[in-house]
Amino acid sequence: MKQLRNIAIIAHVDHGKTTLVDKMLYTSHLFRDNEQKGELILDNNDLERERGITILAKNVAIEYKGYKINIIDTPGHADFGGEVERVLNMADGVLLLVDAFEGPMPQTRFVLQKAIELNLKPIVVINKVDKQGCRPDEVQEAVFDLMCNLNATEDQLDFQTIYGSAKNGWMSTDWHNPTSDITALMDAIIDYIPEPQVLEGTPQMLITSLDYNPYVGRIAVGRVHRGVLTDGMPVTLAKKDGTRVRTKIKELHTFQGMGHVKTDRVSSGDICALIGIDGFEIGDTICDFENPEPLAPIAIDEPTMSMTFTINDSPLFGQDGKYVTSRHIQERLTKELEKNLALRVEASDRESAWNVFGRGVLHLSVLIETMRREGYELQVGQPKVIIKDIDGVRCEPVEQLTVNTPEECSGKIIEFVTVHKGEMTKMELVNDRVQLEFIIPSRGIMGMRTYVMNVSAGEAIMAHRFLEYQPYKGDMPRRINGSLIAMEAGTASAYALDKLQDRGRFFIDPQEEVYAGQVVGENAKEGDIVINVTKAKNLTNMRTKSSDDKAVLAPPVRFSLEEALEYIKEDEYVEVTPNHMRIRKIILDELERKRANR
Repeated sequence: MKQLRNIAIIAHVDHGKTTLVDKMLYTSHLFRDNEQKGELILDNNDLERERGITILAKNVAIEYKGYKINIIDTPGHADFGGEVERVLNMADGVLLLVDAFEGPMPQTRFVLQKAIELNLKPIVVINKVDKQGCRPDEVQEAVFDLMCNLNATEDQLDFQTIYGSAKNGWMSTDWHNPTSDITALMDAIIDYIPEPQVLEGTPQMLITSLDYNPYVGRIAVGRVHRGVLTDGMPVTLAKKDGTRVRTKIKELHTFQGMGHVKTDRVSSGDICALIGIDGFEIGDTICDFENPEPLAPIAIDEPTMSMTFTINDSPLFGQDGKYVTSRHIQERLTKELEKNLALRVEASDRESAWNVFGRGVLHLSVLIETMRREGYELQVGQPKVIIKDIDGVRCEPVEQLTVNTPEECSGKIIEFVTVHKGEMTKMELVNDRVQLEFIIPSRGIMGMRTYVMNVSAGEAIMAHRFLEYQPYKGDMPRRINGSLIAMEAGTASAYALDKLQDRGRFFIDPQEEVYAGQVVGENAKEGDIVINVTKAKNLTNMRTKSSDDKAVLAPPVRFSLEEALEYIKEDEYVEVTPNHMRIRKIILDELERKRANR
């Protein structure tokens, strides 16, 4: 058992942890082909590759110098905190990866806090030391200070630091002396991460993750806490609600490389996959058949944001998607609940609608984007924060926000945050860039990313994490500009759009299908205007110079899914189909809208 190490890799988003795991897989002589192609092996679903972020935690195992190392790659976004919390239960130590230029960021703090509470031993890896303007020694000091602030033990503070560049495939104990491979890191894992404790007694295993295979169904994944599990063994499934189900392990697998291999027995400390266990949920315990002793289930932070999901009932419904009925959406959301721990779903008062609760806009937009790619059509309402009553005081979620921006844009960003009830807690100058820290209500962050990117011409780096609930801060300004709404269904014409350009910015191209009640643009002033974008040019046999002018149109504004969700008003929906994303009014008919507004 001493030949085993369980480590989780934690870092802020985009600090290079998935790249590092890939290099570790190459070191163990697996996957040589991918290295030539330059592909990431672990971020293997399309969404992760496009966005360049990890969404789902992954398990891999490698062999090195006769040791088996189980590696768990975790997401960096606080929105996927549910993923992080459950997988850290499987590890004995963590690799804390920090960018040598940016230093510890809010998400680093979020994930590290969870690891320190679980008493895991850290190794600090300072990555990207070949970047211009990097400051590895300062960053190492900053990590030490951060651990002190998080009440780390003396043993945790006595951490080993490794420097290197995961992308270029080298690691070293001294950043001035680059090496040719990552053996310095692999040796550090074996020397500094403790081997798992072997606990004797009746078997116990907490299910912390699940896998799926179309041939055998759902597979329970977890770490054996105590005792030994064997192939074909009868066991009891102790569920979170207290019920006990007697069942049997049909097949027992351990991890090797990216896949599983069949085995006869797994002892305490190793991570394994069980086939043949039915009806389990994450957080249930596999225990002894005769004397079941369940482990404590995983504690997950509560959701802070909710959205309404409803069926697509727009005039263009059913043209793109395969799954459009309320039954399809209900089944898909129920299936998502099995593996997405931080998600909650409740039936809404309205027919064919659900209130879906999550960690943040990103957490929920990834679910919507995944459903869209699977062929679902749905409509989503404006994200709302969850307001709680704590000791008779109305409270709302508050987040810690960090913005790293060029000096000339800092004034506008500070002004925006102050208007949205934020308070500045820190401001420092690092190499002609300003590092700003704020405490701001979650409501104030909606729509902020777009503003910050526009003000800084895409140069700012923005990150935020949930802090706590604080008393409600009062009303806040929302989008002032009204919407431009299509008057009738048809095809948008360049002639009509050209004549209406002084009204505001458009979201559609000429020749795009629109329907009455669809939001086709943003009004330059307050209040909504209904406009006719389908009007064609009258053809006459008279030729005049003025009537033959070419239409010169400004390019339309294109939103990403998160931007659209943060942009819409309370009386609007985002309609999401596999090929289109439209914004519309909830009440399509103009007269009905006026009545409702009265």
